[in-house]
Amino acid sequence: MLIVNTPAPVRRGAAAHHARHIDVVHGTAEEVWQSCQRLHALPEIELCKLVPPRSRAVILAPHPDDETLGCGGLIAQLAGMMREIAVVAVSDGERSHPDSSPLAQRLPLLRPAESMAALECLGAGQAQILRARIPDGQIRQHRLELKAWLIAQLRHTDIVFAPWRLDGHPDHETVGEIAGELEHELGCKLVEVPIWGWHWAQPLTGNFPWGRAHKLGFDADTALRKRRALRCYHSQIGRDGERDPVLPAGVLAHFVRPYEVFFL
Repeated sequence: MLIVNTPAPVRRGAAAHHARHIDVVHGTAEEVWQSCQRLHALPEIELCKLVPPRSRAVILAPHPDDETLGCGGLIAQLAGMMREIAVVAVSDGERSHPDSSPLAQRLPLLRPAESMAALECLGAGQAQILRARIPDGQIRQHRLELKAWLIAQLRHTDIVFAPWRLDGHPDHETVGEIAGELEHELGCKLVEVPIWGWHWAQPLTGNFPWGRAHKLGFDADTALRKRRALRCYHSQIGRDGERDPVLPAGVLAHFVRPYEVFFL
């Protein structure tokens, strides 16, 4: 696995960003999505059309685990075809737990290590890892630095997978917004990936962009690889003392389908 530590410039003294609260317990259950006929009827897209043969797939992950949650099946399929993959770790996910957590001091190293282990499970051990080292929870404050850093990393032929611009988490939305700007400025194609959107959105209320949604299906082996990869994120799926997991079972249920959904 090739890791490129190319830090983006960071403004010192930037105001801390308070991420909006996402209730990980009381969200839209996977059963609600599965009862929605529109989800099952989504048009399927072939992998070679989603990522043409001469293009590099670049997955922008605001936090370690976002690349697997939203694109694990895609990554596994591309890796099996020996296609070029780059995973951009925007932050190291060091603020996923409060300072009082026993894990707090270990997170800057632990979470990237979990991501690397997950990529190995996906068969993508040779994927290029680009680490921007933007502070977790402060991506919006550092959007100009991140954008300039991404301009130096991206090619106009890249297919860029970024969180949905209305995903509900400020770090996710900022990364998606920057990717949208770079699509126009550099020519790289943007594909938006819903992650937290599955948790807060409702299938029938009009806040889900069904008209842009497409489904990438995968076989049982790919689905198994993704499930195994998700289990690599011990810090996120395990309890932290008396605290519930960052990613409880109800949230993870959205990401073990035999397909992934992308907005084109």
